[in-house]
Amino acid sequence: MSASNTVVITDVVDVTVSPVTTVKTVEVTTVGPQGPSFATSAKTMNDSNAVDGSLVRFHASSDTFIADDQVTVSNIVDGGNF
Repeated sequence: MSASNTVVITDVVDVTVSPVTTVKTVEVTTVGPQGPSFATSAKTMNDSNAVDGSLVRFHASSDTFIADDQVTVSNIVDGGNF
C-alpha cells in the first residue's frame, strides 16, 4: 500500500505537474516584484476613456495624468492638420 500526502497551496498563479516515472514533480510559479509605479511622484494615470490619437495631459485638481477623447491630435489646433 502506498502512502499519500496532501499539500494545500494558496495564492497559486501557475502550477505545472509533470510525471517522472513513479515520482511527481510539482513546480509552483508566482508573480515576482512589480516594476516602479507610473511616476516617481506617485501620480496616477487615467486612460479609461483614451481613443486613437489621445494626448496625455496633467490635471492638477485631480493630481492625475489623463488621456481621453477631449484632447486629441485632431482637435488641439484649428483644422487639426499637423
